[in-house]
Amino acid sequence: MILPGKHLKPDRALLSVGGEILTVMGETSTVSVLWDEVRVLRSKREDKSPLPFDWFLLALTLLYTISAIDMRGELLIKKVN
Repeated sequence: MILPGKHLKPDRALLSVGGEILTVMGETSTVSVLWDEVRVLRSKREDKSPLPFDWFLLALTLLYTISAIDMRGELLIKKVN
């Protein structure tokens, strides 16, 4: 689930989705803006696989858990270490 495996394509792993989120994320963003930008990014790929919203939220949760992002009100903030 977090890492790709035998039954999980690399672009569906939560770390991969989290990387896509960080790629399109500016310094701050909202969940809805990030969701739209990640869907646009994934739609440009030839080997695109579906990304349900709940899987996107799990990737955001993972990023928050590893302190890659923070939340202030409705804004997500990208942490720079």
